[in-house]
Amino acid sequence: MDATADIDQLNPEQVRELAIRLQAEIRVKQTLIDKLTHEMAILKRHKFAATSEVYTGEQQRVLFEAIEMDMEALSVEIDQLVPESAVEREKRQPKRAPLPASLPRTDIHHEPESTTCRCGCQLQRIGEDIAEKLDYQPGVFTVERHVRGKWVCNQCETMVQAPVPAHIIDKGIPTSGLLAHVLVAKYADHLPLYRQSGIFERAGLAIPDSTLSEWVGRCGVHLQPLVDAIKAELLAQPVLHADETPVQMLKPGNGKTHRAYLWSYCSTSTNPMQAVIFDFAESRAAKHAEQFLDRWRGTLVCDDYSGYKGLIRSGVMEAGCMAHARRKFHELWANHSSQIAEEALKLFGALYDVERPIQQLEDSQRRTVRQQQAKPIADTLHAWLIAQRARVPDSSATAKAIDYSLRRWGALVHYLDNGAVPIDNNWVENRIRPVAIGRNNWLFAGSLRAGQRAAAVMSLIHSARLNGHDAYAYMKDILERLPSLPASRISELFPHRWTPAQ
Repeated sequence: MDATADIDQLNPEQVRELAIRLQAEIRVKQTLIDKLTHEMAILKRHKFAATSEVYTGEQQRVLFEAIEMDMEALSVEIDQLVPESAVEREKRQPKRAPLPASLPRTDIHHEPESTTCRCGCQLQRIGEDIAEKLDYQPGVFTVERHVRGKWVCNQCETMVQAPVPAHIIDKGIPTSGLLAHVLVAKYADHLPLYRQSGIFERAGLAIPDSTLSEWVGRCGVHLQPLVDAIKAELLAQPVLHADETPVQMLKPGNGKTHRAYLWSYCSTSTNPMQAVIFDFAESRAAKHAEQFLDRWRGTLVCDDYSGYKGLIRSGVMEAGCMAHARRKFHELWANHSSQIAEEALKLFGALYDVERPIQQLEDSQRRTVRQQQAKPIADTLHAWLIAQRARVPDSSATAKAIDYSLRRWGALVHYLDNGAVPIDNNWVENRIRPVAIGRNNWLFAGSLRAGQRAAAVMSLIHSARLNGHDAYAYMKDILERLPSLPASRISELFPHRWTPAQ
């Protein structure tokens, strides 16, 4: 039953059902509003407390950024539930200073497709409205002047104006290009917003950290549905990689950080659907992987971390990482010149020699080659490991390296029977490596929301790179198209399907 149906056309029973359903929807919405409002109040207290000497200068600035972004994101979410009137929004928004007259300007004209009125008369141009938006190319600010001509019919007094395309931040000054630059600089180049503010000031226009934070917070809310849609398609794939890396998260109130985790899930290197989704969580607990994967039941390529064992018990097929097993012998050889380790490395190397030429084959062809060439090598390696284990002391480093491979043997050789499964987990580890490098610059996540927002934006940026796209060009284009794109066409913006708008 449509809640907007004409009540006069409903019978008493249908009216009662409609009333019950609407009341339930109102309760759910009010509960969410109360939750978001409570979270906003907590953020405001944290913002006031952040001036305490508990925080160092850099900690304080990054915390301010996170709080400002979170507050703006909450404002957007609350506004989506309880939209403000134009008058209320006008009162809430501060008056914006005009952009400096010294900046170069480019006029973009928006005129009606036809200047003939519906009554048949010719429209007369009587003026125009101008909205200015700030654009940025590295080192140079420019201004886009959106000029909307006003056309009027003298006969029937009808006025016509061409609409301006919707923007991520309506009535705001940034273009999609400037927003894309801020996001890529923060989440790909790992530049905190206060550093970007300094760079902008040298380019001729100082943009406060708080303003940049509001932009990022608002972008995060609008980009989340796209990330969720990509995640849904990722979870339709039969084989996934998974890994996690620690990230420090600031705990407002005591000025200290604690270890949070950035989990990553991606398709395999041979899958036409190239995507990686990051998931920020407060801990390394198994529940986070279980919540992310939910009812997915495919083959998961992962390490021996116990957090994945619950998934395996619930029906997920486990594929091990041959590189992890090899790495333990490589450390023995590099640190102790172990002869046993050297022999093991030769056998591992033979397995990888089989893999290199077959990456471009179909899954069925890859499985055939593995069965013919790699399986005999794996059987030899297994027998050799068992024989060597009987000769070395239980507490030795060599015994530990052998025990790891023998304990994980079923998972390690799972790839031999499935051509779609890779030999190791290096593909996802390489997706996380830029994040690990960036930690030295952005130090920590300012809040759980900030970490989740970073994970969402980084998912888009790194998925774009996986598909060979320039991250800035991709982000700029999707920020331009997303506000007016119907939800049914959101898949056009998936990095593995995206083509630049003409």
